[in-house]
Amino acid sequence: MAYDKQILAAEFNRSYHLLTDKQKSIVDTIIRVVDTQSAEFYFLYGYGGTNKAFVWTTLSSAICSNGGIVYIVASSGIASLLLLGGRTTHFKFVIPVPATQNSTCNIHQGSNLAELLKVTKLIVWDEAPMCHKFTFEALDKSLKDIIHNNLPFGGKVIVFGGDFRQILPIIPKGNRSDIFHATINASYIWGHCQILRLTKNMRLLSNVSGQPNNQELKQFSDCLLDIVVLASKKDIVDKINDYVLSLIPNGEKEYCSIDNVDKSDELLNPAFGLLTPKFLSSLKTSGIPDHKLKLKVGTPIMLIRNLDQADGLCNGTRLIITRLDSNVAESEAITGPNTGNKTYIPRMNMSPSDSPWPFKLIRRQFPFIVSYAMTINKSQGSLEHVGLYLPHPVFSHGQLYVAHSRVKSKKRLHILIHDNQGIQKNLTTNVVYKEVFANL
Repeated sequence: MAYDKQILAAEFNRSYHLLTDKQKSIVDTIIRVVDTQSAEFYFLYGYGGTNKAFVWTTLSSAICSNGGIVYIVASSGIASLLLLGGRTTHFKFVIPVPATQNSTCNIHQGSNLAELLKVTKLIVWDEAPMCHKFTFEALDKSLKDIIHNNLPFGGKVIVFGGDFRQILPIIPKGNRSDIFHATINASYIWGHCQILRLTKNMRLLSNVSGQPNNQELKQFSDCLLDIVVLASKKDIVDKINDYVLSLIPNGEKEYCSIDNVDKSDELLNPAFGLLTPKFLSSLKTSGIPDHKLKLKVGTPIMLIRNLDQADGLCNGTRLIITRLDSNVAESEAITGPNTGNKTYIPRMNMSPSDSPWPFKLIRRQFPFIVSYAMTINKSQGSLEHVGLYLPHPVFSHGQLYVAHSRVKSKKRLHILIHDNQGIQKNLTTNVVYKEVFANL
């Protein structure tokens, strides 16, 4: 890989002087381990706002300025956009979805990716706690095989990062025990891990209002950058989005999906071929849009598929509709590094990665959802104003914490709690799996 080492060295010097003493200690530790080629495995435990991304950037510029290679990934598309050269974990390491106990990365011995990983000096994996332990174990097994080294991760220096107070791996129909036993610190690899900690919240200390990245965006889209309504469940979010959309004066267009069952499923069970279009259109699950999608020009949307990560179009990217045609939606990005860029989004075939049905549904629809409101699990990054709507308590570890941590100041967080009769309350129940913190 070709780097401008002088520019990177200057960037490292600039960044290093901006680090806190604790951040400097962590950077120094990891650089020393990389320089001595020690086989070490770390977890950087930092709350939201402790500036882990700045630590990753500083490490990357330090190592790359000396000719080394740093491999940076994140568990979510939005998180990866905040990292220099970052990509999603599953894309970079070719990890199967969903990963199982026997999964390995689809990296072949002697391939370009295998050779690149052999010479990589440091691997950084951000937002690690949200991934299932099987994804880390798949990488561990694959690196051992590629490098012919039975040390953890083939002896590579690897640093995971994240916050266990945030949302943990999502296990469909899983209970508390299932979720706990799916976390990275429930894996066999955790016994080899050294924990580093960041505790100072730089986000709250700065308390500076964000400015739109592109002043030419509409005033309305600027407003959307600053304000979002969060709720714990999709059905609540859908009701809010439908209500707000009804208040927008622009003409509405309704797009209906084309739904089919995978042909291989029909061959295994001909009865699947008899499923009616009405039944298929009624199916709803995470990872695919609903059958009916109501849109208007000026509507904010959020991608639910990675389209072009290099161009900032990944799962979680928010855009605003600027024109609607029969099979293409023109939009402008309102979040991410390419804010203001225009893109054309076609309808495409989508299937849930982990189907809740005994067959594979193929739905042809736009790969996005309306996002005046969004689920807590879908919220990413820091926001200026957050409205948290809780008609009933959160149902999983990390949800309430994530909702609160998305805003820079408590004055900009507005919470509405009420019971089943609509009577407002000032208390709600949090969900915390204390066993997750036992070995940190």
